[in-house]
Amino acid sequence: MARVCVMMMAMAIAMAMNIAMGDPIAPCYFIFGDSLVDSGNNNRLTSLARANYFPYGIDFQYGPTGRFSNGKTTVDVITELLGFDDYITPYSEARGEDILRGVNYASAAAGIREETGRQLGARITFAGQVANHVNTVSQVVNILGDENEAANYLSKCIYSIGLGSNDYLNNYFMPVYYSTGSQYSPDAYANDLINRYTEQLRIMYNNGARKFALVGIGAIGCSPNELAQNSRDGVTCDERINSANRIFNSKLVSLVDHFNQNTPGAKFTYINAYGIFQDMVANPSRYVGRNNGQITCLPGQAPCLNRDEYVFWDAFHPGEAANVVIGSRSFQRESASDAHPYDIQQLARL
Repeated sequence: MARVCVMMMAMAIAMAMNIAMGDPIAPCYFIFGDSLVDSGNNNRLTSLARANYFPYGIDFQYGPTGRFSNGKTTVDVITELLGFDDYITPYSEARGEDILRGVNYASAAAGIREETGRQLGARITFAGQVANHVNTVSQVVNILGDENEAANYLSKCIYSIGLGSNDYLNNYFMPVYYSTGSQYSPDAYANDLINRYTEQLRIMYNNGARKFALVGIGAIGCSPNELAQNSRDGVTCDERINSANRIFNSKLVSLVDHFNQNTPGAKFTYINAYGIFQDMVANPSRYVGRNNGQITCLPGQAPCLNRDEYVFWDAFHPGEAANVVIGSRSFQRESASDAHPYDIQQLARL
């Protein structure tokens, strides 16, 4: 618990410094992702992937908003550290000049591939989120009144993208619904995902995005769901899944390097969520407590009182205490391996 207290103290100091300096260090923050960062876009969708009910949000100041956590998500933490005075509004609720602060497009069950997560119902795929962003850009131009001014403004924003988890959990490793696991080798599947990912990044770039943070996939094979279903002893992570995740992450790092070398005026960075997350799972007592593969919220049961001692909130999603660690290390890296070549704070100041 001492480690997470130190992290939270450092986070409070960083936030205080940003507030003392006035404006956020980036004028706006655009978020693309899945349930790890969804803040309510699925609430009105016909979907099983929703979290707008208790005990979700039990520790969040606004209650259950659609966040798949007991409290803050990683992007909420990053939003605070960037110096914003409130969280980024989900696309489903963003109106008027509020979009100048940024928009959260993330949708639970979403993937890079269009079919990913379809068994859970409606969701907004990566392509759909980017299409929504293109609509936002046109609104920004209307608000600012000039395309050049809008382009200059948008070039200073942070664009974080965290997708791919569902393309494995709710596609590649779900043969009852999808055939991709038999159609592709892990390497070929990762290539397909990266190609689709690249296409969306180019659309974002063509619509003014210049500062990209690409978030790698976490250690999915260590989630409580996978430990319960696929671990031989309920403790050992599923290496089959984690190995596939590492292949994707490796290609994502290469994509960052490629874009940095070949995309004029843009800066890309990779956030090593896998490494940060694996560190917490392997050493929970250093960060959030003593429990790594256990969960605090089971259907029909009251959450335990010591929620900050658990890495996981439910079968798939980290709790707020873990999100504080991940978000803080994404914003300001604790070790060189946390981010490549920049952490988000450095990216914002470029």
